[in-house]
Amino acid sequence: MAERSDSQHVVTYRAPVGSVDLRAFDDDGNSYEIRPCHDCLPWHAEVVKVEGEVLVREWHAVDCPQFQDLIRD
Repeated sequence: MAERSDSQHVVTYRAPVGSVDLRAFDDDGNSYEIRPCHDCLPWHAEVVKVEGEVLVREWHAVDCPQFQDLIRD
């Protein structure tokens, strides 16, 4: 599948969304600062507990460049 150009990214409130779970704390126990995504409108975050670990689940439009970078890593 060919990649879309920046002008073709669907990042409106009606865009399909996906999530990625990120660590809430670094190795020293310090929390990470959460800032909103400026590349997509449906971005939001929630704190979840998965198998005893506290995580931040970020939701983005699936075409969001930031989301694509996160799931690529």
